[in-house]
Amino acid sequence: MAENKEQSPGVLGVGGVFVRARDPAALGRWYAEMLGIAIDSAWNGGTLSAKADDMTVFSLFSAENDYFERSQQVMLNWRVADLDAVRAFLIGRGVRVDEKTDRSDYGYFGWAWDCEGNKLELWQPPAGSVAV
Repeated sequence: MAENKEQSPGVLGVGGVFVRARDPAALGRWYAEMLGIAIDSAWNGGTLSAKADDMTVFSLFSAENDYFERSQQVMLNWRVADLDAVRAFLIGRGVRVDEKTDRSDYGYFGWAWDCEGNKLELWQPPAGSVAV
């Protein structure tokens, strides 16, 4: 790989881990009972916090859900400070980046694929969020 002097805008941390499951409710109960991860049944997810200003989402998706590639069992969500800068950096390096982005109350989202074809999510949390 050729050396490139421009530095990546990088990531702030893991924003979330999304797991595809045949039975998200049962898997959620397993994680709650076996590992102590509190799963909210309304969205089959929970949050993990090592410290007050840093949060990681753990969410279970049904096997039929199309939010990420069906060929993947897990998708990582990377928390970033500036989604547009990260996307531009990746595009400039020839990385496959989804043209689509999404803004919601939960923040600003974009997607890309790693060199092995795994889809990943980039997340810029909303201003003032504990996850920033």
